[in-house]
Amino acid sequence: MDTTTQGPLMNSGREKQLEWRESSQPLLPLHNHRQPANGYNIYPTHALGNGKIFSGYATLAAWIATQPIVLIDGYTGICWDTVQQALDQELLQQGLRVKWHYTAPLLKPAQEVQQLVAPFIGEEGDVWGTRTTLTLTDFFKPGALNTPQLDASAIHIVIGTGAALTHTLAPVIYLDLPKNELQYRMRAGAVTNLGNTQVEVYNEMYKRAYFVDWVVLNDYKQSLGKRITIMADTQWRNTLTWIFNADLQAGIESLSRNTFRVRPWFEAGAWGGQWMKEHIPGLNREETNYAWSFEMIVPENGVIFESDHNLLEIPFEWLMFYQHNAILGNHAAIFKYEFPIRFDFLDTFDGGNLSIQCHPALQYIRDNFGENITQDETYYILDCKDDAGVYLGFQQGINPAAFRNALENSRDNQQPLNITDYVQLHKAAKHDLFLIPNGTIHSAGTNNLVLEISATPYIFTFKMYDWLRPGLDGKPRSISIDHAFNNLDFSRQGALVTQQLRSVPTTIKAGTDWQIVHVPTHAVHFYDVHRLEFDTTITVPTGNCCLVLMLVEGTSINVTTASGQTTVYHYAETFVIPAAADVCTFTNNGSERAKVVQAFLKPEHPLFSDLISGK
Repeated sequence: MDTTTQGPLMNSGREKQLEWRESSQPLLPLHNHRQPANGYNIYPTHALGNGKIFSGYATLAAWIATQPIVLIDGYTGICWDTVQQALDQELLQQGLRVKWHYTAPLLKPAQEVQQLVAPFIGEEGDVWGTRTTLTLTDFFKPGALNTPQLDASAIHIVIGTGAALTHTLAPVIYLDLPKNELQYRMRAGAVTNLGNTQVEVYNEMYKRAYFVDWVVLNDYKQSLGKRITIMADTQWRNTLTWIFNADLQAGIESLSRNTFRVRPWFEAGAWGGQWMKEHIPGLNREETNYAWSFEMIVPENGVIFESDHNLLEIPFEWLMFYQHNAILGNHAAIFKYEFPIRFDFLDTFDGGNLSIQCHPALQYIRDNFGENITQDETYYILDCKDDAGVYLGFQQGINPAAFRNALENSRDNQQPLNITDYVQLHKAAKHDLFLIPNGTIHSAGTNNLVLEISATPYIFTFKMYDWLRPGLDGKPRSISIDHAFNNLDFSRQGALVTQQLRSVPTTIKAGTDWQIVHVPTHAVHFYDVHRLEFDTTITVPTGNCCLVLMLVEGTSINVTTASGQTTVYHYAETFVIPAAADVCTFTNNGSERAKVVQAFLKPEHPLFSDLISGK
């Protein structure tokens, strides 16, 4: 790979010789990638029609050449030097004089920025931080973001994060990239955090990104709103694709009234399995395993648009900024720009057990990590082997002190633990739903393909016992016994676990060749689950609520919305029906009965009034 020189943009990101991304997963193709029509698609696209998405720096430079001043703003993780040099070269070839103005030198010194963010990221080595209250202007020197002095002899370009703050009327080009690619760049040491000049250990960079950078820059994105003229996807090394924001907003509006899929992405892990590798075409089969699929963990997923075979991916938050009312319907005022439901896969087929773990109580996650909602989960068993099981709840008569002593001894002396002396192991079967409200001890055992249906928070896992294994990097994985014991609910033990934490399905509606099965969640969960089972067709009204769905049995279905748009979804693909879609018709394309899991927000829940009141 080529190397860029050290220049004035280096405060916000730097490129590293040889490596610019660290991942075994392929880049999104620049142009439309056609998957076989009979299976899971790792690159779901949404067509915008012709003439909407443009490819390459030459086309972007041609538009810039028509403007006296342009503001090129964007997210952390952008390789600003690559962008500046490519555009400068294109404009130079057109015989144009450009005067560049950089925002990076306007940032506070890196040491001062580190002091600024320190209250939100804890000590080095801490796993979690606290959601920041900072804004982007806090990162800049006071009074530094002034409008540059202009002269008519040149095109003036302000470039770097915060560029739009320097001028209120000039057109804004916003550069973005998907969160998975941002993380691959951080792993490679090609970019670092906002306002930092040093590349740190990846875990430290991710922690700061999650609790500071993403919070600050997402708020900033939302504030820019319709000021943006052009949106660009910069996930490729030496090129980009771009779209006029008016066309992008029209595409988002169409999605918010029909159906859509986010782009899933996949990660290996210490306990990862082989199911996804064997069943999902297009994945790198040389990968050690696949532990997770980010099916719809929307803080980290993107949405792909297509025009003239050009692809452009935007992070999911743009859909919420522009169309959260249409997407969430009745619950828009409650969750605003946060999408509340998460779908992901946990693959332990021929792999290992997950760690024995729990998640924080609502007040605990608010007080300690600054989140609004907590990590209330369920495990839906999409597939499993005969010997598969789920660890859930305590054995009757559990002695908390004895359990803690056993955990600490195991951690400190590397002694294996017979975990079933303390935690129940339940046999798993396809279509079982295990309920995991916060504070519940749990783990997925080996030989499962779990569809995890959950509230959106996804990193707050307090591991107590991890089978004495290292991570894929060979280093010990974090154990959080103190956090766990501040949250464990020891009343969830004995027979009550089966009674309260294993869902019992009941049929609530039925027709000639279809039925709707309620697969109830726990009272703590603010979402519920239905399973739609049908031989030919079934009608699905949204009731002005957002639906998150997956085909869990069958080959494929057609989903036709009230607008007349029909989309094919295949087995194990996650898709969304926004509230504004009103009503959809599902048609089974297979010879066997189709089954679709549907998660949705409960009509009423105590948390909702709490969120509205801002408590």
